[in-house]
Amino acid sequence: MKNNLLKPIMLACGTAILLSACTSGTKNTAGTDSSMTDSTTMATVKPTGPAPEWGKTIKPEMQAVIEKLSSYGDKPIETLSATDARKNHTPTDAVMALAKQNNIAVPSPKVDTVGKDIDAGSGKIHLRIYTPKAGNGPYPLIVYYHGGGFVIANIDVYNASAQALAEQVGAIVVSVAYRLAPEHKFPTAHNDAFAAYEWAIKNAVDLKADPAKIAVVGESAGGNLAANVSIMARNKNIMIPVHEVLVYPIAQADMNTASYKMYANAKPLNKAMMGWFTEKYLNSMVEAKDSRISLVNANLKGLPPTTIITAEIDPLHDDGVMLADQLKAAGVKVDTKNYEGVTHEFFGMSLLVPEAKAAQAYAAEQLKAAFK
Repeated sequence: MKNNLLKPIMLACGTAILLSACTSGTKNTAGTDSSMTDSTTMATVKPTGPAPEWGKTIKPEMQAVIEKLSSYGDKPIETLSATDARKNHTPTDAVMALAKQNNIAVPSPKVDTVGKDIDAGSGKIHLRIYTPKAGNGPYPLIVYYHGGGFVIANIDVYNASAQALAEQVGAIVVSVAYRLAPEHKFPTAHNDAFAAYEWAIKNAVDLKADPAKIAVVGESAGGNLAANVSIMARNKNIMIPVHEVLVYPIAQADMNTASYKMYANAKPLNKAMMGWFTEKYLNSMVEAKDSRISLVNANLKGLPPTTIITAEIDPLHDDGVMLADQLKAAGVKVDTKNYEGVTHEFFGMSLLVPEAKAAQAYAAEQLKAAFK
């Protein structure tokens, strides 16, 4: 019964192909990761075995990444403490290892990065700010929230996604290292997410950004946070984002949807992990019904135009579909795309996975249109 409620809080076992990371307060122009914004033909990687039982439709490149991730032999996240779970290999590790094995070069970054610590409630959170090397601004501004179930992963693991957005949109991206559970329980991550958004608005001009052109983007748990930021901005009567991109967001608390049942044993995210994430973040299972977790029950009227990206082989697939339906019912303009043959966490894998490259281009097109 517990696991039926434990749901969304997850955000996936961290991924988005990362590569480098700037340390706090330092510039980083050396190798980070691959946004694949160049027009070169993608190199291909191939799986070594048959498609898994839980994902018979999986694309070859996606399967190769999952095989590599499985080859590390890490213990299942749902059997570990949060501290130990954070030591597991991530899909990003698998992508970078495959790239190295196959002599696939990581494109040089087209952004500079700098770290910044800001106040958030009773503590501090870290931001990584990506600024395009081309142009002089003012640039559009994107506040980006990583995945990891509110428990694991970080801005390094999701570097590829943030970098790709900055490069392909030509925008400044502020990637938010919100505080994690169980050290920081609900609603800490949600409050941190909004604090970062407020900081971005107030400091847009200093960042060489246009304060009238701010969007939010998030993956998995970060997709939940991004949507909540829009809701909080509306409720507090401050500028709402001009657009939000939600990538396989956590949007409701029922772990018995069709996609949860069909992909209960999928990788890198499965049903048991979602229950584990939920337990770690929430103070009690009653909070799973809170509209900040179950977005489908929130007041969604007046939210910005929204782009929702889903993956076929993902327990959270139906979350995205349900949220899109509820947003439309509330009068919000919604565009959606589902990517076949890929799993949760695929979005940052553009170095190897064609569907990730396509999804990043789609997100970038939606954002550029909104910024016009």
